[in-house]
Order: sequence, then C-alpha cells, then structure tokens
Amino acid sequence: MKHIYTSVDIGSNTIKIVVFELYKNKLNLLAASSVKSEGIKKGVITNFEEASMSMTRAFNDVEQMLGIKINKVVASVPSYFADYIKVQDSIEINNEEQVVTGKDISNVLEKAVKSKLTPNREMVTVIPIDFMVDGGALVKDPKGLQGSTLSVRAILVTTPSKNIYSVVNLIENVGVEVIDISLNSIGDISTFRNETIDKCVGAIINIGSETTNITLYNKSIPVKSAILQFGGKNIENDIAYMYKVDSTTANNLKEQLALAHKKYASPSEYREVKDIYGNEKKISQLEISEIVMSRIEEILSMTKEEI
Repeated sequence: MKHIYTSVDIGSNTIKIVVFELYKNKLNLLAASSVKSEGIKKGVITNFEEASMSMTRAFNDVEQMLGIKINKVVASVPSYFADYIKVQDSIEINNEEQVVTGKDISNVLEKAVKSKLTPNREMVTVIPIDFMVDGGALVKDPKGLQGSTLSVRAILVTTPSKNIYSVVNLIENVGVEVIDISLNSIGDISTFRNETIDKCVGAIINIGSETTNITLYNKSIPVKSAILQFGGKNIENDIAYMYKVDSTTANNLKEQLALAHKKYASPSEYREVKDIYGNEKKISQLEISEIVMSRIEEILSMTKEEI
C-alpha cells in the first residue's frame, strides 16, 4: 500500500497544499499548489465564502496535477493562544513478558494528558520528552525494554476549540475530511530541526505575510509560542508609501528588487516604475533595501522583546 499524505496550510496571503509519499522513511513531493487566499486576515477566517472559494481553487490545482481526488488532509492551524503544558505519569506493564510495546506508550501518554484537558480547548498533540522503565535511565524510545512500570514526561499542546473548528468547517465545506491537525509552530521546528537544535534552547522566527510567529523550543520540543501582528505586508506598505506606488507594484519591488540587508545591495541596479500619479520613478536596489531593512529590524526587535 502506498502511504500518500496531503497537508493544507491556510495563510493570510496564500493557501498552500502539498501532497507527498512516504517511501523508505523519506518524504517525496508529488504535487503542490499555492493560491492567493481571500477572506483570511492575520491567520483568521474573516469571510467564509471567499475563503471557501480560495480553498476550492487550491484543491482543484493540486488535483489537476495529480489526476486524483483529494479526500482527506492534515490541517495546519495558527498557534493563537496555544498552551504547552508539561505532563507526566506512569502505568503498570501488564503483558506476560513485561516488555514495553507501542500500546503501552499510547496508554501512558493518554493517562498523562487525561486530567489536563479542559473545556473549550482541544488537544493538538502530545510530544514525549523521555520515558523511564522501573526508574532506570531516561530513554527516547522504550519499546522492547523489560520492566513492570513505564513512566513518561511529555508536553501537551492545546489550542482554543474555535481555532480548530473554524478551519475544519472551512475544509469540510469543500468536501474534504480533516483527519488530523498540527500547529504552525510545530511545523516551524520540524522544518529546521537538526543536531544543534536537538541539544539546545532557542527560538524560531517565522515572518509571514501579516503576522510573525515565534516559537521557543527546548531540545526541539516547543515550550511556548507567540504571534506578532507584523509581517511582510508592513514592508510592502512602507514601499508603497515611500514611492507612492500601488500595492501590486510595491509587492513586485519587494520580491524582485529589494534585499533584507543593504550591505548586499547594489546602487547600480534599479527598476523603473510608475507611481499612482503616473510619474516615472527610478528606484535603486540600495535605496529600497534600506527601507526594507529598517522594517525588518523593527520586527526583529519586537521579536526579541517577546522572547
């Protein structure tokens, strides 16, 4: 049986869908689509009908590439008001051989989170920190170890129920079932995870279209997240204001000319554009990069304060 998975990310600027196959423990991309999102502001669905139309276009695009119908997805939801709660508990290992199985791991995790779940909040996932058998050494994977007691420490991740229901309703409205959910903050850590991140405490900053996501992690495990109401749109607004151009021109200048730091910019590279009054303007890469750099410094300064 082929293991094919589809994930959808609902952003303020675009809705992205990726389809991939898990083969020999590696993910192989099969198709991807990205369409302009309407009816979504700062990660929140503000117009259900417009958002549904955008979602339909995204699915149509990827289905045309694959030639198949997408029926089920994993949805990535914003980490607004997410909680990361440390939990721990123990169970008795009851099988005759007293060997830890996957079932035992599921049972101890279920017991650890059971008393921590509250009304109006939904569990997104539980992330194991480590396990211990009969008070012995801490291990990441206890399967196959022998003992009478299995203990766990883990992080329970929850989010307000309304954050999930709005996304689930939107996706199911276009005829697709949501079989699992994840937080954007967890995806950010997974994207950049390496040996260094597995050993240290740090933060990942994801500057999006209208918001900036900050995720603190401890040895690749998320422990806190926050969302700032600033992003790439603020950079476009600065460019539009400074050069008196429309938003489309400002976006093109940002993506095709500007750099994040002026020290890499060339004063001899430029673009000619018309402003909103019909006047021709000559914009150098160095000049526009100074504007972009100023806004990015402000966003990163606010991010540092939040951390």
